Amino acid sequence: MGLFSSLHCIGMCGSIIGTLTFSISPEIHKNKRKLFPFILNYNLGRILSYTIAGALVGLAQYALTWPLGQAVGHRILQILSSIFMISAGLYIAGWFPRFAYIEKAGSRLWKLIEPFGRRIIPVKNRFQAFLFGMVWGWLPCGLVYSSLAIAATSGDVQRSSLTMLAFGIGTLPAVMGVGIMTEILSKLSRMQRFKQAVGILLIVVAIFAAFPWLYPLRLQHI
Repeated sequence: MGLFSSLHCIGMCGSIIGTLTFSISPEIHKNKRKLFPFILNYNLGRILSYTIAGALVGLAQYALTWPLGQAVGHRILQILSSIFMISAGLYIAGWFPRFAYIEKAGSRLWKLIEPFGRRIIPVKNRFQAFLFGMVWGWLPCGLVYSSLAIAATSGDVQRSSLTMLAFGIGTLPAVMGVGIMTEILSKLSRMQRFKQAVGILLIVVAIFAAFPWLYPLRLQHI
């Protein structure tokens, strides 16, 4: 899902990478070899925030499933997460633009966190780039929220954390590629058929998540 949401990441995180890049001294941001460690540390910080968020929803799932029982509660979360993922797929394909409104859910938290990111600018070293990434990892994003919904169905804190870690790693090609493969990524982001294909793939994954017994590669216990 992280890999498929790369088209969305180009628009959301690509502009932030631009802000980070131009806040660094010209000597560094004009040299891609020197710039790369800053971009990498930014992404490591961002992915760490995703992982922490995954741990938090892992803790929250116990409170959500306890009143209904573990089995019933987990099944409800499983279906809800699939609905979120289907919505994300429709959004990427361009068939459900209103999905973007879900990002308003995190706007209040973001207003509290965002000022810390601005205090770090201009970024002068790699550690500041890492902190900058940690702050911007909490940027309201509907696809991140969809991934968190999936993480909530993973069963425990460790798995929910790893789910978000995997999502973050999946977004790396697009975010790391900004400034290196900008032209290629921009062309893909403008191809409606490509976006529709990605959206359909997400919907298929969501169906398998809702009905895991349909998954053709599911391990059979003997």
